[in-house]
Amino acid sequence: MTPIQFAKQIRLQEARALLMTQPAHVAEIGYLVGCESPSQFSREYSRTFGTPPGKTPHGEEFLSTVDTTPAGLWLLVRPLR
Repeated sequence: MTPIQFAKQIRLQEARALLMTQPAHVAEIGYLVGCESPSQFSREYSRTFGTPPGKTPHGEEFLSTVDTTPAGLWLLVRPLR
């Protein structure tokens, strides 16, 4: 993994965490993590996580989807490839 890919991965993971916990617009989250274009952010997010950022569960909806077993928690925090 190149340093640029690593930085992108970290930014997208931060965006995912923000989308799951903060009631904010997708474009705002994209800007917060360093993406200059909302379309670029949406495209990269979808490519990485397999779902568009607007469809990411958040708040109580997110908490209801979390598998709290040790294996489930590992899947939640594991590094992306």
